[in-house]
Amino acid sequence: MDAALVTDLVNVRYLSGFTGSNAALLVTVDGRAVFATDGRYVDQAATQCPDVERLVSRQLTEVLVATLEDHKPLRFAVETHSLSVDEHGIVAAQVTSRDGWELSSLEQAVEGLREVKDADEIEALRTACDMSTQALAGLLAGELLGRTERALARDLEWRMYELGAEAIAFETIVASGPNSAIPHHEPTDRQVAAGDLLKIDFGARHAAYHADCTRTVLVGSGADWQRDIYAAVAAAQRAGVDACVVDTPVADVDAASRDSLASAGYLESFTTGLGHGVGLQIHEEPLISKRHPGRLRAHTTLTIEPGIYLPGRGGVRIEDTVVVTETGPEVLTHATRDLLVLD
Repeated sequence: MDAALVTDLVNVRYLSGFTGSNAALLVTVDGRAVFATDGRYVDQAATQCPDVERLVSRQLTEVLVATLEDHKPLRFAVETHSLSVDEHGIVAAQVTSRDGWELSSLEQAVEGLREVKDADEIEALRTACDMSTQALAGLLAGELLGRTERALARDLEWRMYELGAEAIAFETIVASGPNSAIPHHEPTDRQVAAGDLLKIDFGARHAAYHADCTRTVLVGSGADWQRDIYAAVAAAQRAGVDACVVDTPVADVDAASRDSLASAGYLESFTTGLGHGVGLQIHEEPLISKRHPGRLRAHTTLTIEPGIYLPGRGGVRIEDTVVVTETGPEVLTHATRDLLVLD
């Protein structure tokens, strides 16, 4: 491609540093970059991306394409997964009105760059994960019995903020008893009772990067079936993490955890995906699936989160944020994966 229009705000941030809510970026093969935003963000853009040519307009895509008015015939790519139908129509009209211009999709080229993290990105993720697991340790050291899911979620979030988080990475999941069988349960006023499995899925955000961690604990002595499914999930999670090796097919990582659950007789009770990339977004490439055609690359950060969900009874999920390194997987979420039995 000779030029590309980047309109996905996360991708704009990745390439330019701009954090506002309205912007687009034009980049050309000869190294030129032109940034556009509206009047609300003039000062912010000057501070966050001072070395980029900047335009101010409400018609972001139109003014950016117009900067190529005198350009020779060119191949022009847009983020078709980001542009609305109306915006795409505007760009297409501008492009097709010029002789020799060709419009095509940039596909997810920027997301492909984002998949591999640099040292600063990994350090931001490490800090976010440390904040998260420290907050969890504080929560689990206190009283659990009789507290509501909603109260525990707010308590955990406050602890992350107290440790320096700029935000929570996503809506915290606290699911107790039968609710733990719901993969993405929203916390309620149900009180934690003796014998409950308590599933906590949470994370802090630091310097725009998201942590993601899940731990399941047993409140009170519990039953054999609860310990059995915990052991099965823990084994599947270890298998998935151990498979996070450079150049391993993504599909093989998925198979490692699923084969472990199948051997334990619980594969049909695993109803969600195994994991996903994590970084500037809580869910990004690579999505861990048997259908993923690629291989793991060094410095990719992702989650491994198998689970067993038994409707009406309870469920277990164990999740870690992992960095794929040249020497093997590095787990960033430092919280024990042993079964904790708490009061």
